[in-house]
Amino acid sequence: MSPNRSMSTLLSRLMLAAGLLASVGAALAADAPAAPIAASAVASPAKKALIQKVLTLQQPGIEAIARALVEQPVAPMVQQVSMIIQTRVPPEKREALQKDLQGDLKKYMDAALPLVRDKAVAAAPSTIGSQLDQKFSEEELRQLVTWLESPVARKYQFTLPEFQKALTDKLVADTRTAIEPKLRDLDSVIGKRLAAVAPPANPAAPAPAGTPAKP
Repeated sequence: MSPNRSMSTLLSRLMLAAGLLASVGAALAADAPAAPIAASAVASPAKKALIQKVLTLQQPGIEAIARALVEQPVAPMVQQVSMIIQTRVPPEKREALQKDLQGDLKKYMDAALPLVRDKAVAAAPSTIGSQLDQKFSEEELRQLVTWLESPVARKYQFTLPEFQKALTDKLVADTRTAIEPKLRDLDSVIGKRLAAVAPPANPAAPAPAGTPAKP
């Protein structure tokens, strides 16, 4: 992995992370404690209270979306690094290198996850909350918060991907400029660590431009 590797692949993976969102539907009904999320300002008082209840129930899933977006572009890095460690790093240096890389990954997650998670929570009312306000009546929302096996629950599951896409699109747009430098820094740090302990993959690579060739 080169320290100068283009970030376009990682950003495209970030955009494609929306494909993971279909799997978090079950998490939206989790009972884990969560701070309330403000409901849409355009709703009537009664409907606003119902929307706020739905968003509060959804917060574990909203945070799962944020985690998926943060972790997705790192996954191919980890896979590639693991392969390089096993094939190119001397055995006696692997354990120390792995500990250093784990620290680098933790540093990235500690910096990126709260940022994206906060953006996800902040964007929920204007994306999911707005969709709930537009597509569900007060009575439907009243049924929805109970999570009963009912036609309204099936309707919600049917429209859930649309909610998630709206949130994901806004979240990617809002965090792209902040996350791209962090991914670039992580890629650079990993590349430097590997270069310090692993031999080049192709020792016979051409010399950089401007370097005179040997006679």
